Amino acid sequence: MDKNPESHSSAFDPDSPGTGDGIFGLPTTPEEAAVVLLPVPWEATVTYGTGAEYGPSAILEASRQVDLFDVETGRPYERGIALLEAGDMGWVHEVQNWSREARSRVNSILEETKGEGAEFPVPDDHPQKETFARVDELSSRVNERLDEVATEWLQKGKLIGLIGGDHSSPLGLLRALGRRYADFGVLQIDAHADLRPAYMGFQWSHASIFHNVLEEIPEVQRLVQVGIRDLGQVEAKRIETDPRIRTFFDAHLQGQLGRGTPWLDICQRIASELPQEVYVSVDIDGLDPALCPNTGTPVPGGLSFAQFTQLLATVVASGRKLIGFDLCEVAPDPTENSDWDGNVGARILYKLIGYVLKSQRD
Repeated sequence: MDKNPESHSSAFDPDSPGTGDGIFGLPTTPEEAAVVLLPVPWEATVTYGTGAEYGPSAILEASRQVDLFDVETGRPYERGIALLEAGDMGWVHEVQNWSREARSRVNSILEETKGEGAEFPVPDDHPQKETFARVDELSSRVNERLDEVATEWLQKGKLIGLIGGDHSSPLGLLRALGRRYADFGVLQIDAHADLRPAYMGFQWSHASIFHNVLEEIPEVQRLVQVGIRDLGQVEAKRIETDPRIRTFFDAHLQGQLGRGTPWLDICQRIASELPQEVYVSVDIDGLDPALCPNTGTPVPGGLSFAQFTQLLATVVASGRKLIGFDLCEVAPDPTENSDWDGNVGARILYKLIGYVLKSQRD
């Protein structure tokens, strides 16, 4: 292969600059790739900062600066990595159009309600009842479309990763995996619990993704949360009472580190809570905000880059198999003066791919 798909006269050089159109500068097609990435420019119900819609494009652009040899996982690129329809986005444009319509409607609701939204279910006499319903309808369309697309590629034997978009984006992929695996767990790296039954009147809110997953995908029999440091009382109660959930709060992790517990020991404890097959869900705000300053809802604290990669390494070393993943809430600098968020996102993505492939091979 050649890193530049327009030039086939020279051999592929993984150390050359990434000039191809594909993710990480690779010319691999989805049909050739072991890992197929789904870009989802969706951010309908974000509740603070915006920009997650542009996460997939920011990561794609920054990915061409990532060296393809990885000291931890080797040469993931050799198995083939492709961003679905990276050139002609096709169905992705449809999702983006739905996102922009939904976001416009959400903004009108928040302006009228002074940012409070509404209770859920939205009362029949609420003046914006139909607007809320339209946002949920568009969200449902995205879930259904991602389910269809993911199912198609899973049936072709591909490993699927999703690039959001806000953290509501992967529900369709998780539905598809639920029909493929009888029993699997989710490793959630996040600042937020995302266990609200609904948020601000929206059923499919990014603050509700794992409530929705646990309610409608019974094959997800374990949710292990890492880095949580922002949650509501209802979510805290759910964590206390739902035996499927195990939460490693950021404050507790930092306390253990402060008392001298090695991070590796903590990672081994986290891994021990997971079943054999694991889906990894990464909200970038689970990391230290210095690594993702423009994400929509940053929270002080979080994992370092090295802590994140060692956690993945430990889960894989434990013999568990990673069956898919998502990376959400990466948002580029709105001033366009820096591509730092995309840069970090691209490197997180390559680590995820590397460890997913390593878990399959080893």
